[in-house]
Amino acid sequence: MIEETLLEAEEKMEKAVVVAKEDFAAIRTGRAHPAMFNKIVADYYGALTPINQLASFSVPEPRMAVVTPFDKTALRNIEQAIRDSDLGVNPSNDGNIIRVTFPELTEERRRDYIKVAKGKAEDSKVSIRSVRRKAKDTFDKAIKDGDIGEDEGRRAEKELDDLTSKYVAQVDELLKHKESELLEV
Repeated sequence: MIEETLLEAEEKMEKAVVVAKEDFAAIRTGRAHPAMFNKIVADYYGALTPINQLASFSVPEPRMAVVTPFDKTALRNIEQAIRDSDLGVNPSNDGNIIRVTFPELTEERRRDYIKVAKGKAEDSKVSIRSVRRKAKDTFDKAIKDGDIGEDEGRRAEKELDDLTSKYVAQVDELLKHKESELLEV
């Protein structure tokens, strides 16, 4: 039972780190790239759909992305979704494609993106700590019910704390990397 709980907790913590990586990839650095659009969803016939399923992306210039919708009727909704996203851009369309020009990153904008990255890192850490709390509650209940001994429970909690520290450190490392990437001029 202890091993299963620890394994389940570790899997959930790994997922939290993967989500943090995806969130960091969506934060813009000096160059446009298609992964920046991964988290944006648009209304498509009444259903919120990720725009990477509605269009193809190309990056003809370092600061410009071209979005080509598969269905031209979704053009306006995709454009609106990009405009409403936290990318801070004003897309334009010519009836067939959407051009997204990214403004040069100013020092202030870089600082803003670092704040966004820190917020996303904190969200991941909260998720990891939540997984830890849930697993710890499972151990406490098992000790209370007499399913496992107190010593076993303490060892399991120690392993759980080590796992938590390991994954929180991974998120911190990702954040540190993203910060240095954002501060590069």
